[in-house]
Amino acid sequence: MTEPKIRVLIADDHAVLRAGLRMLLDAEPDIEVVGEARDGLEVLARVRTLTPDVLLLDLAMPGMGGLEVLGRVREVSPQTRVLILTMHEEEEYLREALRAGSAGYVLKRAAAEELLSAIRAVYHGGVYLHPEHTRRLLEEMVDRGARRPEPETEPPLSPREREVLRLIALGYTNQQAADALYLSVKTVETYRARLMAKLGLRTRAELVRYAFQQGWIRPEETGD
Repeated sequence: MTEPKIRVLIADDHAVLRAGLRMLLDAEPDIEVVGEARDGLEVLARVRTLTPDVLLLDLAMPGMGGLEVLGRVREVSPQTRVLILTMHEEEEYLREALRAGSAGYVLKRAAAEELLSAIRAVYHGGVYLHPEHTRRLLEEMVDRGARRPEPETEPPLSPREREVLRLIALGYTNQQAADALYLSVKTVETYRARLMAKLGLRTRAELVRYAFQQGWIRPEETGD
C-alpha cells in the first residue's frame, strides 16, 4: 500500500520564495504542496479549507504576525503541524514560537536537506530544532542557574515514561523513539501524551527544560 504524501501549505509573503519552495518540495516523491498563502488571514482561510499536514510558516507575515497565526491555526486545524521557516536567528523568536505551539524552527539560510528533514520529522510527530538551537536553550538554562524541582513536588514517572521523555527531549520522532525502545508508534504516542499531562507540560521546550532539570540529558548530547 502506497504511503500518503505529506500535504504542505507554504505561507510566505515573497512570491519568489514560495515558487522556489514549491519547486523543491514538489520534486520529493513523498511531499505534495497543496497551496500557498501570502498573508496571515489567507493562511487561516487556506488551513481551514485544505487542512494540510504541515504548515510552512514565515514569522513576518503581513496583516497578522506569524506568532498570532500560529496560535489560531491550532484552533482552526488541530491536526496541522506548524514548522516555522524564518530569517530570525535570535533565541527570543525561537522561544516564542515554541511557546505558541510550533513543532519546529528552521532558518531560511538552512540547506534544502535540513528543511526536508524537518518537514518529515514534524509530520511523523516529532519536533525539529537545529542542534545548535537546542544547545543554546540548554546553555541558557545553565546560565540562569536552573535547579531541579524538590523531590516531594515531582510527579512519579515510570521507568518507561522516563525513557520516552528523554528521547523526545533529545529530538527523536515518535517513530525513532518507538524503534529505539522496541515499541509501537501508538504506544509511544500514548506514553508521550500521558507524561505531558502528568507533568503539566505543553511544548517540547518545557519538556526539554524538565529533562535537563532532572539531569536526564546534557547539553553536549544535543550536538551534531
